Amino acid sequence: MSFDFTGARVLITGGSSGIGHATATAFRDAGALVTVTGTRKVDDVTVDLTGMDYQRLEMRDNAAVDALGASFERLDVLVNNAGANFPDGGDEWEPDVFEQALHLNLAGAFRLAVASRPGLRETGGSVVNLASLSAIRAVPFVPGYAAAKAGIMSMTTTLSATWASEGIRVNAVAPGVIQTRMTEPMMGIPQVADPQLAHIPMGRFGTPDEIAPAILYLSSDASSYLTGHTLIVDGGFATY
Repeated sequence: MSFDFTGARVLITGGSSGIGHATATAFRDAGALVTVTGTRKVDDVTVDLTGMDYQRLEMRDNAAVDALGASFERLDVLVNNAGANFPDGGDEWEPDVFEQALHLNLAGAFRLAVASRPGLRETGGSVVNLASLSAIRAVPFVPGYAAAKAGIMSMTTTLSATWASEGIRVNAVAPGVIQTRMTEPMMGIPQVADPQLAHIPMGRFGTPDEIAPAILYLSSDASSYLTGHTLIVDGGFATY
């Protein structure tokens, strides 16, 4: 399947690695004008950002998030992808770190969506939030991250119902275990990775390039009657 986003203005948070970068590349190749954010200086980014605008952004910096969203007078697509576990290297079972995980993975996404609302209203745009299987299953080592992703799913349904009258659609994608920089440490520990792999009927972990098309679909006219939905892309994990 191919998509045509010629001239569309697309903002993708966390677009300098993993799923975010795969999605940014797919939008760029489909003709979109893509802005990506990341926490590193542009000179420290190691992936190809050719044809993209890069903005350094920390999702817990409320003023910066507000300013970025308000800077788009017209915005066709917002992809709330930025997120991380163990914020600042902390233990998410510590209440303060748990709170930071919620800020980083949930509150920042909500703030950016609200700040981007006028621009999305101008185009009848689309928001795609990145959830996770951790939203619907126990993940004891990252309780803050998991709670935030459950919040993303709830936020998606609430925003979709509230903004539908303005022509803004809001959906989410919940990836399964995907080979990214975030999951790389887990991949090197067989006693952690092997049980995950055994639970996937397709018998392998996913790749960022297999998540990007789902995001483009939810952003395209092909899904024009779809809002408030979380699309699970997990190789069958959730149903096994």
